[in-house]
Amino acid sequence: MNIAQIATTRRTCKAFDPARKIDAAVLADLKTVLRYAPSSVNSQPWHFVIAGSDAGKETLAATLDGAFAYNAGKVRGASHVVVFCARTTLDDTHLNTLLAQEESDGRFATPEAKAGQANSRGFYVTLHRDQLNDLDAWADRQIYIALGNLLQAAAAVGVDACPMEGIDVAALDTALGLPEKGLRAVVMCALGYSSEQDFNAKLPKSRLPAEVVFSEI
Repeated sequence: MNIAQIATTRRTCKAFDPARKIDAAVLADLKTVLRYAPSSVNSQPWHFVIAGSDAGKETLAATLDGAFAYNAGKVRGASHVVVFCARTTLDDTHLNTLLAQEESDGRFATPEAKAGQANSRGFYVTLHRDQLNDLDAWADRQIYIALGNLLQAAAAVGVDACPMEGIDVAALDTALGLPEKGLRAVVMCALGYSSEQDFNAKLPKSRLPAEVVFSEI
């Protein structure tokens, strides 16, 4: 299957088969996709909480009340659910950890290259944190890059997915103790396999025509 086929055949799963679980090797590959997702200046402003046990999924489902209750069944029926979290600050400790990892991985041929990376990343973090005052929004954009990568990768290996913004992030933060870890919930994604109750699997995909969404110059 090529990338266009994946894009035109993948669908958001509306009901999962709770009896079907993602194979451990497949899950490991999907975790690798998340870990290696691109981010601006390799800032990696994220952490991923993965619920695979019934207890873990129930912890997440219990936060989905009121207007968000319609998503609780998807969480309970999925094989695994990923909570995409953003760091609440990109402090010097995180920036130094990134730089040390890059150095360990052999990305710097010279001290100047290391300094250049540190200065570039520091510039953008300072820009968004201290000048534009949109560090959270900037971090969220990196989170959504990782989410997009996961959706495409899951479809490529035959795993169904349901990204969810219909969540109570404050309740999730509390349930998972995220503030104490310097994290905040942004979005969730349920993973697993479609059930017979998944009405969306039977519907044709609908997108605006190419001539509307593309311009070439």
